Amino acid sequence: MARPRSARAPPLVALLPPLVALAQAGVAGAAGSVRLAGGLTLGGLFPVHARGAAGRACGPLKKEQGVHRLEAMLYALDRVNADPELLPGVRLGARLLDTCSRDTYALEQALSFVQALIRGRGDGDEAAARCPGGGPPLLAAPPERVVAVVGASASSVSIMVANVLRLFAIPQISYASTAPELSDSTRYDFFSRVVPPDSYQAQAMVDIVRALGWNYVSTLASEGNYGESGVEAFVQISREAGGVCIAQSIKIPREPKPGEFSKVIRRLMETPNARGIIIFANEDDIRRVLEAARQANLTGHFLWVGSDSWGAKVSPVLNLEDVAVGAITILPKRASIDGFDQYFMSRSLENNRRNIWFAEFWEENFNCKLTGSGTLSDDSTRKCTGEERIGRDSTYEQEGKVQFVIDAVYAIAHALHSMQQDLCPGHTGLCPAMEPTDGRTLLQYIRAVRFNGSAGTPVMFNENGDAPGRYDIFQYQAANGSAGSGGYQTVGQWAEALRLDVEALQWSGDPHEVPQSQCSLPCGPGERKKMVKGVPCCWHCEACDGYRFQVDEFTCEACPRDMRPTRNHTGCRPTPVVTLTWSSPWAAPPLLLAVLGIVATTTVVATFMRHNNTPIVRASGRELSYVLLTGIFLIYAITFLMVAEPGAAVCAARRLLLGLGTTLSYSALLTKTNRIYRIFEQGKRSVTPPPFISPTSQLVITFSLTFVQVVGVLAWLGAQPPHSVIDYEEQRTVDPEQARGVLKCDMSDLSLIGCLGYSFLLMVTCTVYAIKARGVPETFNEAKPIGFTMYTTCIVWLAFVPIFFGTAQSAEKNVQKRKRSLKTTSTVAAPPKGEDAEAPK
Repeated sequence: MARPRSARAPPLVALLPPLVALAQAGVAGAAGSVRLAGGLTLGGLFPVHARGAAGRACGPLKKEQGVHRLEAMLYALDRVNADPELLPGVRLGARLLDTCSRDTYALEQALSFVQALIRGRGDGDEAAARCPGGGPPLLAAPPERVVAVVGASASSVSIMVANVLRLFAIPQISYASTAPELSDSTRYDFFSRVVPPDSYQAQAMVDIVRALGWNYVSTLASEGNYGESGVEAFVQISREAGGVCIAQSIKIPREPKPGEFSKVIRRLMETPNARGIIIFANEDDIRRVLEAARQANLTGHFLWVGSDSWGAKVSPVLNLEDVAVGAITILPKRASIDGFDQYFMSRSLENNRRNIWFAEFWEENFNCKLTGSGTLSDDSTRKCTGEERIGRDSTYEQEGKVQFVIDAVYAIAHALHSMQQDLCPGHTGLCPAMEPTDGRTLLQYIRAVRFNGSAGTPVMFNENGDAPGRYDIFQYQAANGSAGSGGYQTVGQWAEALRLDVEALQWSGDPHEVPQSQCSLPCGPGERKKMVKGVPCCWHCEACDGYRFQVDEFTCEACPRDMRPTRNHTGCRPTPVVTLTWSSPWAAPPLLLAVLGIVATTTVVATFMRHNNTPIVRASGRELSYVLLTGIFLIYAITFLMVAEPGAAVCAARRLLLGLGTTLSYSALLTKTNRIYRIFEQGKRSVTPPPFISPTSQLVITFSLTFVQVVGVLAWLGAQPPHSVIDYEEQRTVDPEQARGVLKCDMSDLSLIGCLGYSFLLMVTCTVYAIKARGVPETFNEAKPIGFTMYTTCIVWLAFVPIFFGTAQSAEKNVQKRKRSLKTTSTVAAPPKGEDAEAPK
């Protein structure tokens, strides 16, 4: 029920009707402007209202980004005008406009800044008359001549406005626009800003990504200059710095359709290894991306790295804290201005009538309604009393860009002060040289200013009008109960170089282990990187198998022939060398047979010696029999040289004795067979015995034949001195762990056959004589056993030589094939870094 109006209403109640009109004017489309009279007028552009929907220019009020920033300019102007040392005798006025967060609407509003220049100075001082609806004429205040503009906020708005202001040489200083495009002094020569451009921010974000060990990330940008240019700067810097690859670059439309953000999340999940997401987006888009991630049940999967549009704001993560945990955000280095807090919390409906949008802010901030009749507009909204107080009856936190708004106003004030000192020496107030104020001259003074700003940090501009890059790094952390508070925590800063406290970072899952965002995990020991074509951060891991080892992260090579890879294939180690030892199982059988043969041979020799003068021994040709037994003894004895460890002496003895034993044996047999054959052949023609059939002659013939072998071996020893070698191919198995080098004498298979070739010749010759002597009488039956022995020996040799050489040739081919395979593998193991392969997800 409405209460009866008191006859003596307090003064505050009497102010309600005009305040209601001001609030209605603001709601109706944010029309109008805040005007302050002064000798020099500054323009101001602020997003007091959000972008309107359904064809409306303006939407809901933006309390922090709009009203806080606008009040920051009014606060700064009050302080400048109250400072007798700054611009003495000159009062700064202002005309502050609402951009409604829309570039086209802001352009229409900004045209009012140049009205005085368009209309000319002649009629600029005369009032203009309007006749709304055919009614009585209303006198409008003449347009002020704006000397400089503070604003705008969004980069797209600043770009639109800058294109107009430069035509009229009006300097512009932004407090929030960070698009790198605005650093182009050829297109935006009258634009400056007290915040660093996104190129610095992008560099800081690249440094953060590299400090965390990430090399595979995706980017997400809101459509527009801010988002697109920010991502472009990040991509360019990451490409120049190297070590960071972009999995996907996704753009959020300016007017997203229903389901658009779910589609964005699905696209990001096409490359799930790229967990790091670089976001250059506005608050609304950030919030809706987080909501879509929660709906997709991907809480904790993505690792967000947000730009200054996210910063340390609560609104993007409100009720989405679990999805935002771990997010790292960046914000230009700032400080809370205590003087502004005192100023703003003291604002009321009574003392702040100069701000035409303050009444609307009052209703929004205190959730009440201003009415002229004193009745409630509906049952759910209470009536404003006017006694509410900011910070007492409502929450209050200083908006992040307040500092920069104040610094922008002071930058213009300091520039005007320096200009006044130079153009009006000894003059208080404005002199004719500053009326009108030349914009090009003022721009030079703005670019030259250097002073400590409201937060105590230096304010200055480079040749492009950019402020130096100084950022605070935040991480949104979950609350740890009584151990610590959650929310945004400062974890580092960036000022041309990154200083990040990695130990202060906390993550979902293991709080102190930095999660990975990599295209490919590091390869293990003994594996090389097989790079993916076109994506330098992606690779497949390929094992250095066989006898290959890892040279570097991209290359496998075969170990030298005398080495084999280590167990993890990261290097090479000497291949173990083996030789036939006396205790080897392989040596036992031949040694046993050799011992038995030597024992048997020795027994026969001893028997012959015991019965040396008996007729049977003498009839058998005891001299040649001893030579034959000596050859057989040497053949058995050579077994011990074959088992002995190879050395120069052993190898020389092998060469000498290997063919000597067989030569002695075959020489004796050949001499004996030849003697029998000659005796019976001579007997057919004459009774005279043939020459050289005496024992002495037989020994001379035998030793002469043997001497040929000895001379040949001695010549071989002189031409090629004996030595031992290590054969690494004989036991080069598929498994390198089983590979062994074999220590042996330097006798090739061909030299072995050559060494026995003379013996083979003697054997064949002996066989021929054995065939010729096959017809001797039975009484001389010695020729027939010799013939039988020669036949079987020839058969064995004829079978042995082809088999031996065939096996050797096959082994040699296998060795050559393995060498070619290893060579080809080592060549393939070092491909160019742009190898054709598919990028892993």
